[in-house]
Amino acid sequence: MKNAFAIVTLSAVLSACAVAPQKQAEPAAAAPADAAGESAAPVAAAPAPAPAEEALPNVDLTGDMLFRITKAELEFKQGNWQGPYITMLALAQQTRDPRLARRAAEMALTAKQGPEALSAIRLWRGLAPNSDEATQYFLGFAVVNDDLSEAEQIFAERLKAAPPQARPLAMFQMQQFLLRAKDKAAAFALEDRVLAPYSDTLESHLILAQGAFTLGDNERSRTEAEQALRIKPDSELAILTTAQVSGDIDTALKVLSTFLDKYPKSREVRAAYARILADAKQTELARQQFLILLKDQPDNMATLYALGVMAMQANDVPNAEKYFTDFVNALADHPNDERDPSKVLMILAQIAEQRNDLDAAYNWLDKVDGADEKIYLAARMKMAQLTARKGNVDEARKQLAELKPTEAVDQAQIFQADAQILRDAGDHRAAYTVLENAVKRYPDNPDLLYDFALVAEKMGQPELMEKALRQVMIAAPDNQHAYNALGYSLAERNERLTEAYTLIDKAMKMAPDDPFIMDSMGWVQYRMGNLSEAEAMLRRAYALRSDPEIAVHLGEVLFAKGDKAGARQMWQEAQTKDPKNDALKSTLARLNQSL
Repeated sequence: MKNAFAIVTLSAVLSACAVAPQKQAEPAAAAPADAAGESAAPVAAAPAPAPAEEALPNVDLTGDMLFRITKAELEFKQGNWQGPYITMLALAQQTRDPRLARRAAEMALTAKQGPEALSAIRLWRGLAPNSDEATQYFLGFAVVNDDLSEAEQIFAERLKAAPPQARPLAMFQMQQFLLRAKDKAAAFALEDRVLAPYSDTLESHLILAQGAFTLGDNERSRTEAEQALRIKPDSELAILTTAQVSGDIDTALKVLSTFLDKYPKSREVRAAYARILADAKQTELARQQFLILLKDQPDNMATLYALGVMAMQANDVPNAEKYFTDFVNALADHPNDERDPSKVLMILAQIAEQRNDLDAAYNWLDKVDGADEKIYLAARMKMAQLTARKGNVDEARKQLAELKPTEAVDQAQIFQADAQILRDAGDHRAAYTVLENAVKRYPDNPDLLYDFALVAEKMGQPELMEKALRQVMIAAPDNQHAYNALGYSLAERNERLTEAYTLIDKAMKMAPDDPFIMDSMGWVQYRMGNLSEAEAMLRRAYALRSDPEIAVHLGEVLFAKGDKAGARQMWQEAQTKDPKNDALKSTLARLNQSL
């Protein structure tokens, strides 16, 4: 009874003292959901207490041993690994108890000491040769260190010992281990040799097909996939491998299409077929395939997301909103799913805002959690902007003030958002103060400097504006907006027009299709008296973006050319789009015109 009591006590001591190791770099073997129909648990988990069936030695837990174990554990918790590791390893060698070797391995793994961990694992496996856990740990280390000779023997023995129904899972576990090998050719050769006795199985050919593809041996990969299809003609993984090595998209599509004609219920193949069609810009055909998938599984999140993206790309906003809403609802019904809905929520908020449903937009944004700090911050800033648009500027600014980002660039964005809210409310002086303080805090931030420059101009300080924009050009020489803003400001004030033209021309070379830079170029051409060039440029800009201010400028050029009817038409279009447009009001007053 004394020895029995000692064994129980040792188990209790080890269980109480065990500290789960931190996540390590060792490979975890898990069979993919495939023909085997199931997957194995990760093998590189923290060593668990020894199973009841494992033969354990009778250990007399003396006072000295208990003291050494307790002391080792206390030192380990204090951050010391080497002494505790040596103690556990020595005790394991002395007592021949695999639990102590496992604990030594735990300590080395937690301390990220690979060689010491391997020594402990070797001892653990020697003391518990039937321990699958110890074997899998050892295999992980052997493969990562390209010690494949001993690993090969173990893999072969495991496959031979496995009953036929469990052998496919063991094959896929071997494949997962070998994915971590640095020498891919050697790993594939090992697979080829170990799987040779099982050439009548589907799984052996699937594994070899994938291994050959990884090495770039498409011919061997194709041959193995064809062998798999002979064994199981409806194998989705085999036909997907065949398509993968086909050489071009058209052939791959034909391979998958032919397979789907025979086996229309093959979801993975149809999903791959739909994705390839989408990549090939065959959007309508891809959409039809995704709709077939959706009909079969209405709450499939991958399908809903794909259809939502395609609808957005086609500017089909109603369907995009429907699919993305269904995606969010389906995700809510699967709380263990790790997909992050943040980007979809941002899109739904944007859609709602575009139809002026500010409450719906706000509610979508409120669902964005902090999983992605950048997206969360963007959502909260947008919520503040929506609050301001609903007339509560003070509450909006309070919402911004409550945000506490960790990075300086994010804090700068909050200052920008705060200033924009004030500018939209017409309080340019307060916006100026916010940005002035922000620039003092972050003097090298080009975005803050740019916004400060625009507000400085509004406050009648063109010299300060130019100074800030020159700083932007130094900090971000490829920032076309800085060159454009300064050039336009000079043209608007009818000053230094040659320099204004040079600045805007430089901006146009950086962004030749930007309608607002085109507008600036048209405006400086007008100021320089080049009316035809001005009209041509402004018409190009307006064709790209029917912005009210571009319409106002084009109207003034037409007015200067004597086309009063054309000018009136452009101004009326501007008025329809933005009845309160300041540029329109000042232009009509300056030219003594009315609409």
